[in-house]
Amino acid sequence: MPLQILTPHSKDLGGGFTVRRLLPSATRQAVGPFVFFDHFGPITAGPADDHDVRPHPHIGLATVTYLFEGAMQHHDSTGVSQRIEPGAVNWMTAGQGIVHSERTPEDLRTVARRSHGLQLWAALPVEHEETVPRFEHTAAAQLPQRQVGGAELRVLIGRAHGLASPVGTLSPTLYVDYALASGAVLALPTPAEAEERALYGVDAPFEVEIDGAVERVEPFTLAVLPAGSTATLRAAGGAARVMLVGGAPLGPRHIWWNFVSSRKERIAQAAADWEADRMGRVPGETERIPLPARRPA
Repeated sequence: MPLQILTPHSKDLGGGFTVRRLLPSATRQAVGPFVFFDHFGPITAGPADDHDVRPHPHIGLATVTYLFEGAMQHHDSTGVSQRIEPGAVNWMTAGQGIVHSERTPEDLRTVARRSHGLQLWAALPVEHEETVPRFEHTAAAQLPQRQVGGAELRVLIGRAHGLASPVGTLSPTLYVDYALASGAVLALPTPAEAEERALYGVDAPFEVEIDGAVERVEPFTLAVLPAGSTATLRAAGGAARVMLVGGAPLGPRHIWWNFVSSRKERIAQAAADWEADRMGRVPGETERIPLPARRPA
């Protein structure tokens, strides 16, 4: 059974900061709980560049930020201020509503700086869509890692390869970072709770073997594995960084701007609340990103 290959489209976030967006796509809304997948960088910015993301709202989802290079300063309406650096996992549960900003740390504003990472959104189970918002920072040193088949792997979220991440989630979720050396070969985990799985090449091609058939996957594409398949991950002649994402599917969601919900009317309410300044503010910040001109149906 072949892989489903999702290709990215470019999205300009402003100030010349462009991301590759894999989810949602025209052919697939989600993989497991993940309904949004952005890959940004690598990019070098200078003192004149402004890549700050001003305060904006979310509902019904959890954002998952993971950096390969650079640093970012997170501030949110619960009062949390957290510097995000490579290797750490930052899980922000929006639930009933949260406002946050993502800015360049003050000590990096006057120098040339690199930025490279992933931001994913996980939908929340229907029964938790209106949960109280929270932010969880897990430092790089807290995440389990090991060598397997020529790969250095880190379990960012969930359970895989005999390791368990300390990151708490509201539904079964899988997120693994593989640094493949040339010639690396390893069996991918098939946990029962991760019914849906996909692989993403961050910087180089890789290969996937399923039932004896080997398929090459180019970088910057998301390769969705057949449900229940036993798959082997291989380096395609050189080193490669590959991410495994997935988990239990949560069913279709309505997605508009920064809002995710199982109910259309909840998204319309969130839009009205943001326009009326009823969703809270990030302490010490007065800027805010306005609603898009196109309103939810």
